[in-house]
Amino acid sequence: MRKRRKKTGRVLSGIYGYLVYLFLYLPIFVIILFSFNTSKRNIVWEGFTFEWYLRLADNKALLNAYGNTLLVGCASTVIATVIGTLASYGMSKYKFKGKGIIDALLYIPVVIPEIVLGISLLAIFNLSRVPMGLPSLIIAHATFSIPFVVFTVNARLAGFDRSVEEAAMDLGAGRLKTFFTVTLPIIMPGVISGAFLAFTLSIDDIIISFFTTGPGSNTFPLKVMELTKTGVTPDVYALTTIVFIITVAVTFLSQKDRKKPVKG
Repeated sequence: MRKRRKKTGRVLSGIYGYLVYLFLYLPIFVIILFSFNTSKRNIVWEGFTFEWYLRLADNKALLNAYGNTLLVGCASTVIATVIGTLASYGMSKYKFKGKGIIDALLYIPVVIPEIVLGISLLAIFNLSRVPMGLPSLIIAHATFSIPFVVFTVNARLAGFDRSVEEAAMDLGAGRLKTFFTVTLPIIMPGVISGAFLAFTLSIDDIIISFFTTGPGSNTFPLKVMELTKTGVTPDVYALTTIVFIITVAVTFLSQKDRKKPVKG
C-alpha cells in the first residue's frame, strides 16, 4: 500500500512538473511555430514557409531597433557592472557614517514602480538638458541596473576571506594589484552574474525606455509595442525565434563547460 502511494505521488509530481513547463514554454513554442506561417496576420495556421526569415533582412527599422537594444544593453551593462562592483566592494570593506542609509536607498529603484522611476529620470534629463536618445537610454538603464549588480556581488562577498587580501599585501602587493589579481578573480562569478542580470533587464525594459528614449533610438521592445497597435508582423516572430535559439545554445554550451571535469 505504501509503495503504491509513493509510486502514485511520483507520477502526480511528474505530471505537475510537465504541466508547469508546458505553461512556461507553450507561448514561446507558439511564436516559433507562427514564425513559419504563410499567413501575414498570424491568426490561424495556413502553411509552412521560410519567407519571413528572408524578409527579415529587408526590415531595416526592426533590425535597427534590435541593434539599439544590444548597444544600450551592452553599454549600460558595462557601466552598471563597474559601478556596482566597486560600490559593493567598498561598502562591504569599509565602515562609514550613513552606510545603512545608502544600503536602504539601493532598494528603492528595485521596489518602486518602473513608471515612477521613468518619470523621475525624464524630469532629471529635462532639467539637466541631457539629449533624449541613446545617451539618455544608456544612463537610465545603467541607473536601474546598478542595484541588481550590487546585490549579486554582495552575495559573493558575504563569504569572502579578507585574510587573502592581507596575505597578498604582506607579500608586497599594492591595493590595486591586490584587488585585480586576488579579490576580483575570487568574486568574478558574482560580477558575471550581476552583469548578465543587468543585460537581461536592459534588453527587456519597456516602461523606463518609453520615457527616456528619443528620435532614432527606438529599441526592440518599444518597436514591438508600437506594432501591437497595427498587428505584429511574422518577421518579428522570426527575429524572436533567432534570438531564442541563440540564447538556448549559449545556455547549453555554458552548462556543458561547467560539467567538464577539472584536470588535476
